[in-house]
Amino acid sequence: MLHEHVIVMSVDTPPVPRVPDSDRVTVDHLDDSDDGIFYLSARFGYMERPDVPHALRLVDPGQTEGPIDVDHASYFVSNVDLVAGSEPTMAPWRKRLFIATSYIGADPAAHFGLPLDQTVIIGARIEI
Repeated sequence: MLHEHVIVMSVDTPPVPRVPDSDRVTVDHLDDSDDGIFYLSARFGYMERPDVPHALRLVDPGQTEGPIDVDHASYFVSNVDLVAGSEPTMAPWRKRLFIATSYIGADPAAHFGLPLDQTVIIGARIEI
């Protein structure tokens, strides 16, 4: 199944405190303007909390072959889980400390302002 609109999105933080809404999003059609697949880049200043649904509402419907139904969208977010491996890449206590600090980070869905009941978190496991 392919959704009507598929948006691959990146969130960037330029070295400015705030980004005006007029400069917030850019859309790339990925060399085909009729397939419903777009690449969207959203920029939020370092003093702002990223709000992906708000950024999607700023997109001109003429750039995406029609309006984006943000209220009924499905969001897919990646999450990386770190585990200690047997390779001597660093001291064991440093591995444990590095892994412990990785859990301090915010939940990606909450950090980007995504509705939890519409978000699928896809994980990967990396051995350090």
